[in-house]
Amino acid sequence: MFYELMTSMKDALPGANLFSYITFRAGGALLTALLISFLLGPWLIDTLRARQGKGQPIRKDGPASHLLTKVGTPTMGGLLILISALGASLLWGDLSNMFLWAVMLTTLGFGAIGFSDDYLKLRSSSSDGVPGRIKLLLEAIIAVATVMYISKLLPAPMATSYAIPFVKDYLLPLGLPLFVVAGVFVIVGASNAVNLTDGLDGLAIVPTMIAAMSFGLIAYLVGNAVFSGYLQIHYVPGTGELAVFCAALIGAGLGFLWYNAPPAAVFMGDTGSLALGGAIGSIAVATKHELVLAIIGGLFVLEAVSVIVQVASFKLTGKRVFAMAPLHHHFEQRGWAESTIVIRFWIISVVLALIGLATLKLR
Repeated sequence: MFYELMTSMKDALPGANLFSYITFRAGGALLTALLISFLLGPWLIDTLRARQGKGQPIRKDGPASHLLTKVGTPTMGGLLILISALGASLLWGDLSNMFLWAVMLTTLGFGAIGFSDDYLKLRSSSSDGVPGRIKLLLEAIIAVATVMYISKLLPAPMATSYAIPFVKDYLLPLGLPLFVVAGVFVIVGASNAVNLTDGLDGLAIVPTMIAAMSFGLIAYLVGNAVFSGYLQIHYVPGTGELAVFCAALIGAGLGFLWYNAPPAAVFMGDTGSLALGGAIGSIAVATKHELVLAIIGGLFVLEAVSVIVQVASFKLTGKRVFAMAPLHHHFEQRGWAESTIVIRFWIISVVLALIGLATLKLR
């Protein structure tokens, strides 16, 4: 909105030309999302608390401490993230950019699935929401639409290929069907991995912000012909605008963390976690850094793998590998304090993000 307004007035209004710079608008989006969070947060949390009564249903097989310390905390705090991030993106983004719309609509779609899941859990006063198969089917439908649309926006041969980290001037050709399947796996996998990570106060939101910061930089570099040429990474015209959306995610995440810091006043719920994962996954597909997401989002991968290993081991052998899954609950059961787990996982996320960003230059 601001972009269209100011660019039309750049000859008449001093300083209006600043809005043509992605970096300026990214900074504006971050601060705007943070401000929206601060202004809207108290009212939204009070409203959620009043409407939800007992708050988020706590899983019966979860850590005993959660049944004592987290009961009554309202959920659906992801609404604050969605309103702040999408609102700031609409204000500061170039609304003629189709990559921006693809990512925003994907984020909104996954958020709607998460909202439905949270609503059903609250209505039934249990941890059972939308059945898993239905949830995955809905996520897959949105992801298929996203990947196919992004494919149409990408120049050939990138439209159906994968870029390989640490390798320059090479694309792995997949063909459209396999490219769509792989893209759906990335987006749906990222969404559910973030969802699994969201189990402790502040645990999921900070690694998500770290991933958003990393992909904001990647989007800016990939979308710039000069920088992508210097770094010898594939140039994808138009993706630079996603840096504005990533900045909005960071601002919204900071605002949410203000209320989610221990002891949390609100949980993001599936409304937030599914939306955030879907957003990061779709940005990875658009910027041709799908494989780098596995590095930058390595913490989410570890959490998801821990659940897969736990379930597979129990079904095959009757034994559990971890004291409890996902991985953060394993360390809780081993006696680690919640704050210790959260901060150490944050540190791991920073290290993995640095390794992922190193792939931009090490080629």
